[in-house]
Amino acid sequence: MSTGVRRRMGVEERRQQLIKVALDLFSRRSPDEVSIDEIASAAGISRPLVYHYFPGKLSLYEAALKRASEDLAGRFVEPLEGPLGLRLLRVMRRFFDFVDEHGPGFSALMRGGPAVGSSATNALIDSVRQAAYEQILTHLGIEDVAAAPPRLELVVRSWISLAESTALIWLDGRRVPRAELEVQLVDDFGALAAVSAARDAEMAALVRSLVKDEPADGPFAELAGRLIALAS
Repeated sequence: MSTGVRRRMGVEERRQQLIKVALDLFSRRSPDEVSIDEIASAAGISRPLVYHYFPGKLSLYEAALKRASEDLAGRFVEPLEGPLGLRLLRVMRRFFDFVDEHGPGFSALMRGGPAVGSSATNALIDSVRQAAYEQILTHLGIEDVAAAPPRLELVVRSWISLAESTALIWLDGRRVPRAELEVQLVDDFGALAAVSAARDAEMAALVRSLVKDEPADGPFAELAGRLIALAS
């Protein structure tokens, strides 16, 4: 017969449990709406015990954010196989998986939540953007990040910001089907690169090298076809 005695958790195990609980609550409601009491209740411990592991809500929020940022950065990792358009589409699908799973927390983070403004939080946000930037450069054949052409850096960083803004707008009512936005963002990347290529020889050479392997039924070819039809 079970005695019902619960196993005592070690310090790190308890910290990880609290981070997981906090992430779950933050994924359903804005972090500033979640109290320490709710986190303690969901974890099955007392409020003072939460403070034993974390000095306050801000430190727990930052720990949860670090876990989420590592997850989000990992969504941009994609094998260097197949056409670029399809690779970017798979990345956007995983990105929107994350946004869908962590909607309120993602929105609060990007629009300003309880920990936004702290140096630790800003550093984590920047680390995700930098990880995404470096991953996209890898797919463009740029191994040395510092050597990336300035116009290419502008295109990639602008596209990452556009993906963030698009996700936030989508969360506010989800009025456009998610699958359409994923494809649209891949098109947006192609459009940004094409506009830059039209004005810069280095970008033009890069774009030509990328699109030569794109299939006729891929995202970039479909975009070109739609634009040509629109112009005619």
